[in-house]
This record gives sequence, C-alpha cells and structure tokens, in this order.
Amino acid sequence: MRLFAATLATETNTFSPLPTSLAAYQESVFYRPGEHPDDAPRMCTAPLFVARRRAAEEGFTLIEGSCFAASPSGTTNRADYELMRDEILDQLKAAMPVDGVLFGLHGAMVAYGYDDVEGDILERARAIVGKKCVIGVELDPHCHLTLKRIRACDIIVCYKEYPHTDVVDRAQDVLDLVLATLRGKIMPVMALYDCRQLQSYPTTEPLMRAFVDRIKAMEGKDRILSISIVHCFPYADVPENSSRVLVIADGEKTKADQLATRLGRELVTMRGKTVPPFLDIADGVAAAVASNATPVVIAEPADNAGGGAPSDNTSIVRHLIERNVEGAVVGPIWDPIAVRLCFDAGEGAALPLRFGGKIGPASGVPVDAMVTVMRLAHDCWQSFGPTRVPLGDCAAVRVGGVEVVLITNRTQALGLELFTNLGIDPRQRRIVVVKSTNHFMAAFGPIAKRVIYVDTDAPLARDYRKIAYQRVERPIWPLDEETKPGLIF
Repeated sequence: MRLFAATLATETNTFSPLPTSLAAYQESVFYRPGEHPDDAPRMCTAPLFVARRRAAEEGFTLIEGSCFAASPSGTTNRADYELMRDEILDQLKAAMPVDGVLFGLHGAMVAYGYDDVEGDILERARAIVGKKCVIGVELDPHCHLTLKRIRACDIIVCYKEYPHTDVVDRAQDVLDLVLATLRGKIMPVMALYDCRQLQSYPTTEPLMRAFVDRIKAMEGKDRILSISIVHCFPYADVPENSSRVLVIADGEKTKADQLATRLGRELVTMRGKTVPPFLDIADGVAAAVASNATPVVIAEPADNAGGGAPSDNTSIVRHLIERNVEGAVVGPIWDPIAVRLCFDAGEGAALPLRFGGKIGPASGVPVDAMVTVMRLAHDCWQSFGPTRVPLGDCAAVRVGGVEVVLITNRTQALGLELFTNLGIDPRQRRIVVVKSTNHFMAAFGPIAKRVIYVDTDAPLARDYRKIAYQRVERPIWPLDEETKPGLIF
C-alpha cells in the first residue's frame, strides 16, 4: 500500500494590506521531500508527520511530498502559488501509482486568480490519481468548506478545538479513516449543512465546550465516523464563506444527512452566544488595573497576526504608557526595524525609539519614546502544542512601567516563551496584553486569574457587519437577519 503526503497552507485575509509571496513560506515552513523535522509537526503538516511515524508498523509505504506554509496574511502571489502547487502535483505524478493521498491544508487560502486554492489542488490531484484512490484531508476549522473540495476527496477532518490543541489527533483520524477505507472496513459518505452565518466559536467558552464534547462522544457510534464544525474565516471575502457542519458516516448517506441537519440547526440557535464580551481599551485596562488578582490577561483579537493583521497596532501600548500603568507587558509587536535598532544599541542602552504603527492606518500612530533595552535574543521561538513557532530575533524594551516585546517574524501570541525568551515571567506581571484571538488561551489561560477581551481600532473588526464584504454569498447572518440554512451536500 502506497500513500503520498504533502502540505500547502496559509490563512488568507483578503482585506489585509500584506501580500503573501514565496518569501513568506520560506520564512515559515518550506520543506522538500524528506526534509520535514522529526521532532514535531509544523503548520498544517500533521498528516505527513503522523504517517511517517506509523508507516512501518501499519504496513504501508509513505512517499513524502513538499510542505509549504506561511503565517496568515494577505492574498498569495499567483505565480508563487502555482509554483508550489505544481511542484507538489509533479511529485504526486512521479509517485504513481498510489493508493491514498494525505493533504495537510488550511482551508482558507486564497491566491490571485484562485478563490478556492484547496479546491483547486484537490481537483487537480483527483485528476492525477483517479477515482479509486482515497484522498484524505485535514483542515483548520477556520476555513471555507466548498463543494468543490467535498466532491474531489473522500475524507475531510477539521480540528475540533479552538485553540487548536488537537491537530495531531485529528491527523491521526484522517490516516485511520483513509487506511480503513483502503482495507475495505468502511465506506465513508459525507453530508454538509450550511448554517449561513459568520461567527467565532472558541471552545474555551462553555457553550461550544459542551457542544464539541457531545460531538466527540458521537463519533465511532451508530456508523458515524467523523463530525467537523467548520467555523468559517470571517476575514475572507469569498463566496462560500460560512459556518458549516460536516458529517462522515459509514455507508449511510441518510444517516449523515440527518445528523448534519440536526447539529447544523443547533449551531444556528447559538448565533451571538458563543463569544465572550468585549470592552473598549479604556474600560478593559481600567478593569485590569482594578483587579486584585494577578496576572490579568488582556487579549486584543483585532490585531491578531493569526488572522492576517500586521500585529503592530499601538493603541493599547500608548494607553498604558499615558496612564502610567506599572507592571504591564505587551506582546508581540511586529517591528523588525525597531528590533534591529535595539540590537545595534545593545542591552541596557537607553535610546529614543519609534516602534509600531508602520503598516497602515489601522496600525495606529507609532510610539515615539525614550526606551531602555532590557533584553535581546536571537532566533527565538514559542510553543503551540507540539509545534515550535519561530519569532526571529526579539527585543524587550521598557517605557516607564510598561515592557514591550518586539519581534522579527510576524506571528500572534501563543506560548509563554514569547516573554520568557527575554527574561520576562508573565506570571509575575500585573497585566499581560497578548495580540491573539483565542489561541493564547492554551498557554496563558492556565496562568491568568482573569481574561479580558478588548476590541480596538486594529484591522480585524469583531463586528462582522463593519467588514466591507463584496463577494460573500447573501443572505448570511449577521449581515442579514433572515437566512436560509440547509443541507447542501
């Protein structure tokens, strides 16, 4: 039995001012066959990673393709996308014949000329391998699950958790289902229900926690093989952007249809109920300052690099400085130029530094301040589950009672190492400001005495009615009150 595995992934914010080129992939995940590290999966590479570990004991041959992934940002350059896509497809052609294909994709990637990158890849792969080959795909739930993808493959599994702490577990599920299909043990059939809504579904909140726990308990029973909740990625203006429910059953389409419909209707009843409350900057900081328990974690989703934002908005930093708040730390702020200047000045130096506010109007006004360079570190990283996420060279600077972590590689706050790399223990700070939507909760949730979510003037508006969609299919909630949810596959 021969399986082929590869990855091509990024999360595309079509409103982002940061175009994505080949260089962004080279800075993040760029492995040719056999080059993927053995220690842990990287962004969206878990299917290849788990298949490599299981190949010998499971009795199959794995042919490794290339793995390309970039941090979330704007639309990918067309020529660069086609270059990476064609490299992987040429590797697949060279590997033929294969019995199965494993793809680690994101699900919200857009390239110039390609609204549905994943659908394009899967359709072309199917044309190469034929109808009998089993194609299994792992997707991030923050995706657009299009009908083209459903028709082009046999198995799709999304991560269940948000923050995404179950990436390896779900890759194991994909491999299990592909192998069981090839061995004639199951016959997967899929059903897809479109909820016609744009919403966020953090599984750290009680309503989604209970919903996902119930879904997990259903799998493996009554011929239900897998259930995926497709959250959607609201910062992409593509036609099929919507929350959806995918059910895979063993040979019984009617059973899959019925369960997808029941769960989809339940998700519709949760509109507006799955996210925590948001405060403005002044109220959020005031609440954190007034708290008796520390640390208080303030999350700023609107400047989350994980959603394609620059992560250089300065509004919270400036407010903390102007209020003379003591014991606060903020990170990350993406500013490679400021990092370079800090390295040039050296640890302990005091210098006038301009940082943040560089990419566009939604980045805010740059901070101009006399800073002290507290700590410098080369080639830093932070953990996200089993994965190491590169931060590049980093600098910690102090302005009054506020410490700021400046990074070279744009990414969101994920692990405590974001701060501890630079000698800052977030558990010992009064206020910890993280630029992240919910992934920070995996590491920072356990140390936080309180978590406060703040909405700012950064580019990722939390009220989706403020986003200038032009191409999303309507009607859809919350842009429209009346919608028509239903089974679409």
